[in-house]
Amino acid sequence: MKYLIVGLGNIGEEYWGTRHNIGFRVVNALAEAHNAKFEENRYGATCEFRVKNQILKLLKPNTYMNLSGNAVRYWMQEEGITIDHVLIICDDIALPFGTLRMKPKGSDGGHNGLKDIANKCGGQNFTRLRFGVGGDFPKGAQVNWVLGHFPQEEEDMMPERLEVTTKFIESFCLEGAQRAMNKYNGGLPAKTETPAENKEEKNEQN
Repeated sequence: MKYLIVGLGNIGEEYWGTRHNIGFRVVNALAEAHNAKFEENRYGATCEFRVKNQILKLLKPNTYMNLSGNAVRYWMQEEGITIDHVLIICDDIALPFGTLRMKPKGSDGGHNGLKDIANKCGGQNFTRLRFGVGGDFPKGAQVNWVLGHFPQEEEDMMPERLEVTTKFIESFCLEGAQRAMNKYNGGLPAKTETPAENKEEKNEQN
């Protein structure tokens, strides 16, 4: 089974590392984790690899954010991938930095990339994974905020956040949206107690 994993962003060096381009960074991290290399193709850069019994097709559209639907529609048709096997990764100013929120469907929330995908790919019934970039900006300064860069303290936390996001995406492809959401929505997965830890805790209580 094949999944289309799309990281949203804007092409061009001036946009690299900005909050609005977190989708690109997420799929870059996912590809790196599986030693996959992106190649320039029609409507964007793509790569492909297998995670157990699933095939993941990664896409970074080169259409700019507001026209992301063109790239998603093309690669859905090219690969024969249905909307229920599409995952869109984007930034979200309503979530604190690094918070992860997956939804199987929903509104675009004012995100132009999601809006264009919905308009060109048959509606809102695609799964989206939002990566929180915070929203500590004055009224009217949203554009500058999302096109701005993460402060150093957030960059220091980025490797861990990207690693968790990678696991979230793999869980979505292997276990489905609901199980992935139960594990990872909100940020880190719930800690699973190991038998050794359980034994130590009981000894401490005794």
